[in-house]
Amino acid sequence: MNRFDAIVIGAGINGLTAAAVLAGRGKAVCVVEQSEHLGGMAAAPCGSPRMAHLLYNLSPLIRSETGLNGTRWPFRSHAIPTVVLSDTDPPVVVTGTQATLADGTPHPDARAFRELSTRLLAYGSLLRKLAEGPPPGDGAAWNSAAGLRRIRQLGGFGIALRQKGKSEMRRFLQVLLSNAYDLVLDDIPDGPLAGLLTADAVRGLAAGPRSPGTVFSLLYRYGHGGQVSVPVGGMPAVIGSFADRVKASGGVVHTATHVSRILTEKDRVTGVETLGGDVLLAPTVLSSAGPLAIAHATGPEHFDIEAIRRFRKIRARGTVAKINLTLKSLPDIKGVSSEHLGARFVVAPSADYVEAAFNPAKYGQMSPAPVLECVLPGVIDPAQEKGNLPAMSIIAQFMPSDLNGGWTEPAREQLKATVLMCLEPFIPDISALVADAEVLTPADIERETGAPGGHWHHAELGLDQILSVRPANGIGHYRLGPKGLFMCGASTHPGGDLMGLAGRNAALAALEAVR
Repeated sequence: MNRFDAIVIGAGINGLTAAAVLAGRGKAVCVVEQSEHLGGMAAAPCGSPRMAHLLYNLSPLIRSETGLNGTRWPFRSHAIPTVVLSDTDPPVVVTGTQATLADGTPHPDARAFRELSTRLLAYGSLLRKLAEGPPPGDGAAWNSAAGLRRIRQLGGFGIALRQKGKSEMRRFLQVLLSNAYDLVLDDIPDGPLAGLLTADAVRGLAAGPRSPGTVFSLLYRYGHGGQVSVPVGGMPAVIGSFADRVKASGGVVHTATHVSRILTEKDRVTGVETLGGDVLLAPTVLSSAGPLAIAHATGPEHFDIEAIRRFRKIRARGTVAKINLTLKSLPDIKGVSSEHLGARFVVAPSADYVEAAFNPAKYGQMSPAPVLECVLPGVIDPAQEKGNLPAMSIIAQFMPSDLNGGWTEPAREQLKATVLMCLEPFIPDISALVADAEVLTPADIERETGAPGGHWHHAELGLDQILSVRPANGIGHYRLGPKGLFMCGASTHPGGDLMGLAGRNAALAALEAVR
């Protein structure tokens, strides 16, 4: 069988979500993934996380709409605390909106942190209403079904905003496009709690907390509850549930299959051709790739010069590297008891530290003191252990994809040495504990997943690349080029993490187009 209603290119979280939505609406769907493993950045071939190690922001709406909350394709996840490490302050434990010192005593700024976090949750819930649908201005007629849905969506946002009261409504509009540094330090003094909030505001971005618009990205994280969670069974459990949902509805999933061309006839897509020469036919094609890669696969004759220029100008400068350590034994972390070893550990002792970590990356340099996010997967969930030795999964922020001199082998060794040096104040024997290390630079992430620049969101979440102008002006509503071609990846609204909403929204746009 090589004829389908829709073909989805890429089996990351957004591609699988798009396929699950389409399959759930009775469409014959084929998913084509170039890697041998499903999941994109969430793939975990050996059980232990390789790139993504936490379940960031998966939308509850997607879980309910695709049936993943039921008993047939279930996966469970649970929240874990965050421990903020500092070489000048005792470790701070954050659980939801509560902050304590690691010994259980109250944190002096706990009340201010709770009030600020509660406000961020309220603001995030407003922003979530915009994320759970296409951005405004897609041209749908107001009296059409699509137009009425847009009106309800925007009306719901406006009503919810108004219900916050005049004072909070004004404050929300004031801070929405401002920077996270000022927002956070207006309410709490600089220190580990401020460091955590500002680090989360810029995680995955080529921006520091003083950059305009970083409040917007912080609110996206709080839009789905602000909790840090892990799936039981690791990322394979999540990806497997999505894939099973697609297959149960008659969908087909191909791995190790590279799409070389998107086929067209009379300015309409007709299917795809694989590198092996196989042809798969469908009147609708959704691709998780960036717009420039999609344009190359489709053919430049379907796009005008201005469109190609905009594709090339999209900012997608990855700044995240991944270090996977195999340790000889579990580490002894200063000031942290064994009951907290299953937490997310963040090295971001202050907002000023986070900003200083970003500064070298502006100029193509490796940060000598990066922001780190670490987990011990096997402690959190034994199913995520790698072999007989404990693993440590580390995300290192502010390692630019366009590193001066390139990501040579000496640069990769320097990256590993820098990360270990930053961990030494908290784990003095960390270097001696390392039995093996895998270093994934932004260039490696781009090569393996196709993410432009190795960027988490495939395109920077800047003020000029959000909502209707994401990823660029004129292509902010999932449709691209010839009729029947759609973008469903993280470069589209509302962005990446493991939210899945970009894939869901693109699938709904594709369904509307064939009505």
